[in-house]
Amino acid sequence: MATVGALVVWGAGWWLNVRLANGPRSDQPVIRALIPAIFGITVILVWELLVWAYDVNPVILPAPSSIGARMIIEGPRLWADFQQTIIKGAMTGYVIGGLAAFGVAILADRSDFLTRGILPVGGFMAALPIVGTAPIFVKWLGSDWESKAAVVAVMVFFPILVNTVAGLKDTSAMQRDLMRTYGAGYWPTLLKLRLPAAMPFIFNGLKIATTLALIGAIVAEFFGSPTVGMGFRISTSFGQLALDMVWAEIVIAALAGSGFYGAITLIEKRVTFWHPSQR
Repeated sequence: MATVGALVVWGAGWWLNVRLANGPRSDQPVIRALIPAIFGITVILVWELLVWAYDVNPVILPAPSSIGARMIIEGPRLWADFQQTIIKGAMTGYVIGGLAAFGVAILADRSDFLTRGILPVGGFMAALPIVGTAPIFVKWLGSDWESKAAVVAVMVFFPILVNTVAGLKDTSAMQRDLMRTYGAGYWPTLLKLRLPAAMPFIFNGLKIATTLALIGAIVAEFFGSPTVGMGFRISTSFGQLALDMVWAEIVIAALAGSGFYGAITLIEKRVTFWHPSQR
């Protein structure tokens, strides 16, 4: 019966989403937000029904209700892990890496020698596996959040750098000639023409870096951390076969990543409202 119920729930969610997506008000923000919400709720309900129907071992796959109960019970501990990994490690490293990348991009923009030298090195560094760099930073900076922030800064540095350098070159010769006709030097041209034109590229790098920041902060904790942090908790809970706690951390990481990406996207819409991609 539970299997039939799961099929009914899936069919009902599918039908409702199709009706909303093809309805006359499908372009309204509320409907556009409701469609993925209904899909997510449908997946959770089907997951719950199938786990209970087939009596799946919680070690293999816990039910969503078990995961939710664990999140409520372990709320203070999950919040401490969130602060340690996301706020201290990921966000700090993201800001440091982004500012450093932007500064180096400005320097590279003024020197063809730096541009030719930095970008290939950037591609090489971006290809380095985190499992190789994270232990080195832990040895250098200790096991607390500072080493995780350093790992994140290195991971986000090169995507932001490459996109910023490419964006600063995304102006036509006619536009630059017009600025010279007005008597504008390098800095006025940079601030009034080239930097605004580069914003879509810069935000593309920032959005790519959001996911890298979270991955870097969590994975780096596998190689050394105090007794707090999402990566530490996932590793220890898995060893204890507390898979509901592992999934609780995964859910929080997914929500944090989605919120972080969404925040950058909203800022992008406000800043690059003039770009065709935002129309």
